[in-house]
Amino acid sequence: MSELENNKKLGAFFGSEYDQLKSYIHSKIADSSERDAEDIIQDVALKLFSRSKDISPINNVAGFVYNSIRNKIVDILRSKKNERGVQNENEQKLIEFIDLFYGHSDNSYSEEAKHELINCISNLKPHYKSIIIAIDFEGYTYKELSKITNVPEGTLLSRRHRALSILNKQLKKNINIKN
Repeated sequence: MSELENNKKLGAFFGSEYDQLKSYIHSKIADSSERDAEDIIQDVALKLFSRSKDISPINNVAGFVYNSIRNKIVDILRSKKNERGVQNENEQKLIEFIDLFYGHSDNSYSEEAKHELINCISNLKPHYKSIIIAIDFEGYTYKELSKITNVPEGTLLSRRHRALSILNKQLKKNINIKN
């Protein structure tokens, strides 16, 4: 019964709000074409309709659909960033990031130092790790990240500061242990 009810609610919502959904997508992705917005809506609709039997009754259809579209936009933005030669960008950012901890500017860091930083980042709590990756490696601004995650910029700034502090302590500890 809930699958049929969900399908009716979703169908009615997509039918009446299609143009508003396209406008919402255009407001979030500046370089999207008309076709891209429609593709996003169709992808989200297909996913929601195909999963309607797996989810409990939808009470707030608008919130549910807009949240799904926002998540799809985030996925698209991340994949576009990954297509731009992220490997080289991330390598350079990793070197710059290591520079924050060691205070050197000659960019001659050992592979061991790079691996140590990667290990320390991977051991952070998820909300600390995600802020470091988003800001320092993926190039998001605090404002962009705040819009995507609905977390205030000040909170993101505090999390990054705390994450850097934890990384700094961990790297110093690991270096002292090895020496």
